[in-house]
Amino acid sequence: MAEPDPRSLADPARRPGRWPAVPLLLLIAAALAAAVLLGDRLSFQALSEHREMLIALRDANYPAAAAGFIAIYAALVALSLPGALIATLAGGFLFGLFPGALFSVTGATLGAVVVFLAVRAGFGAALARRLATGGGAPARLSAALRENELSVLFLMRLLPVVPFFVANLIPAMLGVSLGRFVITTFFGIMPGGLVYTWVGAGLGEVFAAGGKPDLGLLFEPQILGPILALAALAALPIAVRAFGRRGR
Repeated sequence: MAEPDPRSLADPARRPGRWPAVPLLLLIAAALAAAVLLGDRLSFQALSEHREMLIALRDANYPAAAAGFIAIYAALVALSLPGALIATLAGGFLFGLFPGALFSVTGATLGAVVVFLAVRAGFGAALARRLATGGGAPARLSAALRENELSVLFLMRLLPVVPFFVANLIPAMLGVSLGRFVITTFFGIMPGGLVYTWVGAGLGEVFAAGGKPDLGLLFEPQILGPILALAALAALPIAVRAFGRRGR
């Protein structure tokens, strides 16, 4: 009888699971159920209508309210529901710019980790090995991304051009380490989280006036400029490596 490959015993990513796709399938099923049950209830109008109840819950037990907010935010992200922006506004409204931004970013990161782990357990690790060893353009793309891994991950989070859910899938499929994924997600979404939490912190006056918040604030020059500067800084190692190769 053939002996098992000792590498597959030492490395969990190499060890075949009996039901590798179960976490991903459960996540998809939960997302579909949540989308049907919640519908369009996660809206600015709903936040406005229930604001007094939410304030009362916060004042009754602040630690429990904070923990519940983070858990709900994580669930919204993990299930890819469209209420994450409203949740960020609610975080600013209920908890202020700080710690509201910290709570929102923590919840978003936890939710992203759930998606990352589910995808990696389902097929991400096998796909990453296939891309790396298959040769051709896919292997070259995988190698290029790995060479500039941190820069690319930060850019995906900083620039509002890659959907958040997609930015959770790609690293899992390419075999990015969990630690790097967590760090780049947490700090990469921090600028945008701060902006929308800041908007949420001023919702009291907006509610009193019967208006709606300006969600286009992120694209104002004084806000977008620093974010683009951070993106340029994240891309600098990629440019340096490319310039170095041309100089050889």
